[in-house]
Amino acid sequence: MHDYQRPPTLHRYGPRSELETSLTQGQFVLRPANGFLTLSFSQAWRRDLYEHFGADCCLVIHDAEEFGERVHRAVQRTLPNWAGIDGAVEYGTRAALGAAFTMGTQDAMEQEWKFAWRPMHSQSSMNPVVIRIGSLEQFAELRAADYYPS
Repeated sequence: MHDYQRPPTLHRYGPRSELETSLTQGQFVLRPANGFLTLSFSQAWRRDLYEHFGADCCLVIHDAEEFGERVHRAVQRTLPNWAGIDGAVEYGTRAALGAAFTMGTQDAMEQEWKFAWRPMHSQSSMNPVVIRIGSLEQFAELRAADYYPS
């Protein structure tokens, strides 16, 4: 039995310019992977993940529940014939949620939380899709790699 409760915070590491757009407009790109369109985050905020992802910034989402609901609603509007789910990635073992949520043990440091959608009709194309969910500024922030909480 798995607990699919979203973690309290989600972290997305990347270039500041991209993450600023995510913060102010709620813009994200769903990318094709294993027959799904996916959007990935980390459950961890760690300095070594900046280097791991080649990032200079981290978008920290402090209300993962609100964020997740907004993401699913936006994708439902954009891709009405797609089914979506989100959950923790499992490392080194086949995930209960399937191949999209299964990764090798070498990636375990990422502590990934993934949103994934699959088409309900097999002829759907697998191209990146941009979604916008509105400003996240009420419950998210950007942190540089040298961020030190007070």
